[in-house]
Amino acid sequence: MNWYLTVLKKYAVFEGRSRRKEYWFFVLISTIVGSCFIMIDRQMGNYDPETQVGFLHSLYSLLVLLPTVALSVRRLHDTGRSGWWLLLLFLPIIG
Repeated sequence: MNWYLTVLKKYAVFEGRSRRKEYWFFVLISTIVGSCFIMIDRQMGNYDPETQVGFLHSLYSLLVLLPTVALSVRRLHDTGRSGWWLLLLFLPIIG
């Protein structure tokens, strides 16, 4: 849980490096929390199975969007690449 909180504390820090352990623990805990929000949305009736969108899960996804991008940029720095490589995800063939 410490790795998850560390990422949230450095939510807009795009400089520096992030270790592999920090990245994967954040992804693991974020996936678990997101899954819990999906289950809560289903119980409350806020989940649409056709679009697979729920209110709490959507809100959580928006809240961790910037920390996730910052963590990914720092992880790219740790592998010796520029953070601009993250933009390749927006190209359909290469990404």
